[in-house]
Amino acid sequence: MPESIVVTGLGAISSLGMDVAENWASARAGVTGIKPHLLDPGPHGPPPVTRVAAIMQGDWLAALEAALGRRIGQTFDPFAAFALKASHEALGHAGLLGQPLGSRAAVVMGNGIGGLTTLEKAYERFFGLKATKIHPMTVPRVMVSALVSAVAMEFGVTGPVFATSSACASAGHAIIQGAGLIATGMVDVAVVGGSECIGSPGGIRSWEGLQAMSDTMLRPFSAGRDGMAIGDGAAALVIERRSHAEARGAPILAEFLGGGMTSDAGHLTQPGLEGVVGAMRQACAPGGFLEPGAGQVLISAHGTGTPLNDKNEAEAIRAVFGDAAASTPVIATKSAHGHTLGATAALQAVLALKALETGYAPPILGYLGPDEDCAGLDLVLGEARPISIRNLLVNAFAFGGLNVCLAFRR
Repeated sequence: MPESIVVTGLGAISSLGMDVAENWASARAGVTGIKPHLLDPGPHGPPPVTRVAAIMQGDWLAALEAALGRRIGQTFDPFAAFALKASHEALGHAGLLGQPLGSRAAVVMGNGIGGLTTLEKAYERFFGLKATKIHPMTVPRVMVSALVSAVAMEFGVTGPVFATSSACASAGHAIIQGAGLIATGMVDVAVVGGSECIGSPGGIRSWEGLQAMSDTMLRPFSAGRDGMAIGDGAAALVIERRSHAEARGAPILAEFLGGGMTSDAGHLTQPGLEGVVGAMRQACAPGGFLEPGAGQVLISAHGTGTPLNDKNEAEAIRAVFGDAAASTPVIATKSAHGHTLGATAALQAVLALKALETGYAPPILGYLGPDEDCAGLDLVLGEARPISIRNLLVNAFAFGGLNVCLAFRR
């Protein structure tokens, strides 16, 4: 890239809190948003069941509407409103609120499923109640691109605006694409990230059908891990051309060094090793991460708590870092905020950047003991660990063998 790209704003909302400060405080303190929830599909569905998940609670919509000064609940599905909430915070952090961002700005955000909450309600009305008319806002609320349209309309972005949808790699792809728009000179600033709202009865039961869900807790890299827990949430980053940020006196939180993107071209649901290793090595190249000694990189692992993913990711980390893997700290924040699918790379990045900023790596939760398939990693366990690290890798791997790894430097 001809000029460095820097991060100047962060925003987040998840089961851990309404903003970055609350999310970071919970993650650092070892608090999890994963807990049992009663899933009641209503009179036209099966009997209610209790499942563990990290579902958004609290009056987050009222807080967003108060900040925006108007009602939006009937306009957007929660997944788009989450994105709006995180973007509002990130732009405020970057000092970019108050005037339209214009044609030299972009919005690129990821989402895996679209407006599932709206879709479930529409189907219940159509199939359950036998209604012949569907709500006129159903299609605009369901479409995957609703989140970027919401952000662009709210903040006056008339430059490139589009969504990426690649399952659990969506936000990672969005961040890289937004940086690419800056690198090619099309824009000076981009709002990037991702959002997901799938904590609905149908959404959670659909994932349950894959037999990839835990009955207790998401336990990354742990013995006895038995699956993941679905999470709601969104995260946004404001990234800019360095000269643009410096000219307006913006806070520079980190530098985005680049990212790796690969495809396994193999199995629809089972991860492959070569593609994960390839993505990590691509991301390492811009920052020279393969050369430093031990302890100079923080890895924010995909860490889904499923037997196959964690084994594969552990093997990939060992392959990329060699002997240094044993002393390269690994965090796995899904154990706190659940698996937020299309938002996960952005939410992981926000929390990991806070770790570099504060000098504390948040602990991996739910750990029951070592598993030989995940041996040789320096897992951050028990409580937050003091660190003095500048370099960061963020992993996000998706069904269909879509792999992303992001590289940042404090």
